[in-house]
Formats: sequence, C-alpha cells, structure tokens
Amino acid sequence: MANPNAKGVKRLINACFFSVAGFKATWTHEEAFRQEVILFIITTPLALWLGQTTIEKLLLIGSIVLVMIVELLNSAVEAVVDRVGFEHHELSGRAKDIGSAAVMMSLAWAALTWALILL
Repeated sequence: MANPNAKGVKRLINACFFSVAGFKATWTHEEAFRQEVILFIITTPLALWLGQTTIEKLLLIGSIVLVMIVELLNSAVEAVVDRVGFEHHELSGRAKDIGSAAVMMSLAWAALTWALILL
C-alpha cells in the first residue's frame, strides 16, 4: 500500500519499488508479457542493426515497447475485473475484450512499423 505521506525523493523511491513489483507480477502471471519481453530481447539488436537512422531504430524498438506497455495496461484491467468476480458479466467481458483489442492493435502497429521500415 502506498504511503500517502511520502513526499519528494521518498515518493519516487516508493514508486520505483511498486513498479518493480508490477513487472514481477506481470512476468509471473502473464504468459503474453513474457513472450513480448522475449520478442523485445530478440528485436532490439535487430533494430539496432537494421535501422539505418536513429529515428528508424527508435521507431522499431519503440513499437515493441508500445506492445509491452499496452500489455501491462491490459493485464491490470484483467486483474481488476477478476478481483471483482469470476462470474460472467457482460461489462467484465467487454472490458477484457477491449483490452485484448488494444494489445492486438499495438501488435499490428509494430508489425506495420517493421514492415514499412524494412521493406
């Protein structure tokens, strides 16, 4: 639980610990995130090698980072929905489907970015 009285540097340090905890939880519980991290590890050196300009390299790497960011947000939505209850509810299903659609769009954007730069 966050300390509401923490200010300044102490608040930033706390935020870093909470972020690390979020990465650990996502790594532990979300196979898709683990796959995307592996994708990032593989594509980053490729982007540095294949990108001809700094901008191309940033776009290639950034598109994969975007996928991971969207996956983190989708995982957070899914965790909250599951916390509320596992019984089927239209709005719960809709929230999960929308999060999944966001991940799909980010993956399509990454694929398009890589295709346009490399071709």
